[in-house]
Amino acid sequence: MPRKREVVAFQGEEGAFSQEAVRQMLGSALKVLPCPRFEDVFQALQRGQATAGAVPIENTLHGSVHENYDLLLQYDLTIAAETKVRIVHNLIAAPGTTFADVRNVRSHPVALNQCLRFFSRNPQLERVPFYDTAGSVKALMAERPPHSAAIASAVAAERYGGRILRRSIEDDRRNFTRFFLLRRREEAPPLRHRAREGKEWKTSLVFATRNTPGALFRCLSAFALRDLNMTKIESRPLRGRPWEYLFYLDFLGHVEDERCRNALNHLGELADLLRVLGCYPKGD
Repeated sequence: MPRKREVVAFQGEEGAFSQEAVRQMLGSALKVLPCPRFEDVFQALQRGQATAGAVPIENTLHGSVHENYDLLLQYDLTIAAETKVRIVHNLIAAPGTTFADVRNVRSHPVALNQCLRFFSRNPQLERVPFYDTAGSVKALMAERPPHSAAIASAVAAERYGGRILRRSIEDDRRNFTRFFLLRRREEAPPLRHRAREGKEWKTSLVFATRNTPGALFRCLSAFALRDLNMTKIESRPLRGRPWEYLFYLDFLGHVEDERCRNALNHLGELADLLRVLGCYPKGD
C-alpha cells in the first residue's frame, strides 16, 4: 500500500527555519502545517492532523529549547530523525524600499538579539519584537508599513515576495539550530527494518533517579563502562517533586546493539523512570 502524503507540522509561518529543517530531512514534496505554538505541533501529530512534526531542540548560541524537552515527556511520540540548520539572518523589505528608507526592523526577539552588531553599526534602526521571523516578513508584505523591514530567512523572502537588502547580518556565523523530526510511535518504521549500513546512530532518552549521594554517577556509569559516548545531558525540574530532576541524555549507538541494550537494562535497574525517546541516524 503506498504511503499517504506527508503532512509535517512546525511552529511558525511558512518560510520559518523549521521549514528549512523539514526540507533537509524530508525534501519539499510534502504538505506543511504551520502552527502558532510548539505544543500545537505535538497536538497536531497526536490527533492525526499531521504525519510528522519538526521542532527545534537546541541552538549553539542560546542553548536548549526547554519547552520542547518538557513536551517530549508529556506526549508519547518518538524522535525519528534529526538535522542541524545554519541560521542565516537577512534584512528583508518590500520591493521598492531601499536600505536608506528603513527606520524600524521587526522580527522574533531571539533573531533581533542575534544581530546586535548590525544594529550597533546602524543606530538609526529601531528593533521591533514580533512573534515569528517568517511571520514578520508575511506581515510586512501584507501591510506594507512605511520605513519598515524584517529579519528572517531567505526562504521567507522568497515565499512572501520580499527583497533582501542585507544578507547574513547575524553576529556569529557558527549559529546552528538542531531539530527533531517526530512521529507517532505506531507509525514510525520498526528499528529492526531500518538500514544501518554506513550510518552512525544516536539514541535519546529521559530518566529520573533518587536524590541520593552517587545516584547520578551510578546511572551514567552504565554508559561509561561500555565505552558509549554521551553527546548531551540536560536536567529539567521533575514536576510534582520540588528540587528533584529529570535527565535528558543523548548517546551514540543503536538500541539494538548489544552494548546499548545492556547499558539501557543497567540504567533501568537504577532509575525510577526511564523512557527511550527515539533512535535515529545522527544528523549532519
